[in-house]
Amino acid sequence: MTLDLSSDELLSTTRAVRHRLDLTRPVPRQLLEECVDLAVQAPTGRNRQRWHFVIVTDEERRAALAEVWRAGVATPGVSDPVPTRDVRRANVVPGVMERVFSGATHLYEHLHEVPALVIPCVEGRTDDAPVVRQAGTWGSILPAVWSFMLAARARGLGTCWTTGNLVHEKEAARILGIPYGEVMQAALIPVAYTLGTGFRPARRVPREEVLHWDAW
Repeated sequence: MTLDLSSDELLSTTRAVRHRLDLTRPVPRQLLEECVDLAVQAPTGRNRQRWHFVIVTDEERRAALAEVWRAGVATPGVSDPVPTRDVRRANVVPGVMERVFSGATHLYEHLHEVPALVIPCVEGRTDDAPVVRQAGTWGSILPAVWSFMLAARARGLGTCWTTGNLVHEKEAARILGIPYGEVMQAALIPVAYTLGTGFRPARRVPREEVLHWDAW
């Protein structure tokens, strides 16, 4: 059963969910498979369809993957303070950064309890690749992942884009049997039912600060 959301509501209320992930309720395999079915309808560069989704529900592997993710998040330089301009933008709403850090801490402490961890991957690596190749590769996996997250939201599931596993990507690949030399991990997406389904659009910087007509 899907939520009664218009397209605009779905697009504007699919949030990064951390505190409100239900850690006690398993996510049916069928729902996750439905989300993947929709994800692979996304556009992809040259129609190569190089995407893969590794879904981890096994308790021991979730725990091992969570440890790798925590080690990545705790690595110096990964969680350094964001630039001043980014802080100003994040603080469009008073207290928003406090909520962000609180949510990140909550996820750090409970990631291993999240019922499903989804690792989207793409065939081919972009290590030291020119920007045009990077753009083509990431542009082939990111639309699919966003479609997965939208499909999850429509089904009452919460998600959050995280990348702590990429700091120690080889170790994460070893745990999951991913051929590191041929396949690149893009993220680690916690997936769980949400505690309540009511989410609101976020306050963002004004359109005037991000929209450019004809030139910068």
